[in-house]
Amino acid sequence: QVHLVESGGGLVQPGGSLRLSCTNSGFSLDRYAIGWFRQAPGREREAVSCISNSDGSTHYADSVKGRFTISRDSAKNTVYLQMNSLKPEDTAVYYCAAGGTLRLGILTPAYEYDYWGQGTQVTVSS
Repeated sequence: QVHLVESGGGLVQPGGSLRLSCTNSGFSLDRYAIGWFRQAPGREREAVSCISNSDGSTHYADSVKGRFTISRDSAKNTVYLQMNSLKPEDTAVYYCAAGGTLRLGILTPAYEYDYWGQGTQVTVSS
């Protein structure tokens, strides 16, 4: 069973940092490719980052490269998204998703992920 829960969102000033967590109370997340997506009001959902379940490779959208880092902690059955140097345009609801494979890396479409969390709000504002 997969029941994803995101946490760690909040209000932060521009230039600040947040760490989002994605946990599962059922099966190990190591068996899944994990993606982080975000959706801002009036905008389409976009992929932010993902991590493979086959080779551990990580992938990032151009808009977050060098600022965000995705990682796994197998002992805690958790995937993290460390977000640094946050900008107002990073404001969105962030979702984690679990799927079978990263067929196209960061371009793997959302519909190829099987399980989704409920989302956590990230607001970057002064």
